[in-house]
Amino acid sequence: MSKENVIKQKSFDFAIRIVKLYQYLNADKQEYVMSKQLLRSGTSVGAMVREAEHSESKVDFIHKLSVAQKEINETLYWLELLKATDYLTEPEFDSINTDAIEIIKLITTIIKTAKQNIKH
Repeated sequence: MSKENVIKQKSFDFAIRIVKLYQYLNADKQEYVMSKQLLRSGTSVGAMVREAEHSESKVDFIHKLSVAQKEINETLYWLELLKATDYLTEPEFDSINTDAIEIIKLITTIIKTAKQNIKH
């Protein structure tokens, strides 16, 4: 399985977790503002990975994955803020944060590799 397929699946699975977390924060915690931001950034990662899959060029591919990288970084911010404001417990945070960090590392590696391939 190529790296693109791994990131495609992981970002999709992550989006599912984000949607479920959003539903939990709304229903159980009555938190509506930060959770909406989390929903937007957390689900857009996978959307940008999908767009990159059918990019028009290597430069376009890198650009789309760079946007995905920014979105997962924003998602990490909202997760940290939700934990710091006691909307997420430490175990809840740790579980999804681990996935987000794995995704940002994968995206960063793919971008670096793609940039190196352009140079050669």
